[in-house]
Amino acid sequence: QVQLVESGGGLVQAGGSVRLSCAASGRTFSNYHMGWFRQAPGKEREFVSAISRRGGSSRYAESVKGRFTISRDNAKNTVYLQMDSLKPDDTAVYYCAADSANTVIIRTTEALYDYWGQGTQVTVSS
Repeated sequence: QVQLVESGGGLVQAGGSVRLSCAASGRTFSNYHMGWFRQAPGKEREFVSAISRRGGSSRYAESVKGRFTISRDNAKNTVYLQMDSLKPDDTAVYYCAADSANTVIIRTTEALYDYWGQGTQVTVSS
């Protein structure tokens, strides 16, 4: 079992930056690929970014590529999402998730992630 707690959300103007953090507790953090997903009002939850167990590989949704950066610090059991050049369309609840599968592939499918945080709201004003 892994417990995940996100933090760092809030209200930001378009063009601004926010860094989200997700602190993990429970089992060995470095055993999990970690992902960020988001859900905007009235929309389904969607993949944003994910990072491999050791942090050597990452993937991004096309909509955030070049603006968002995922990273992790296994010594601190924390994964981060640095969000720059924010747009109103980035407004959503952001969730971190852990993938326990023994695979080298960083997966983007929500249903394949085993553990989820409670989410943190990010609101980007125009």
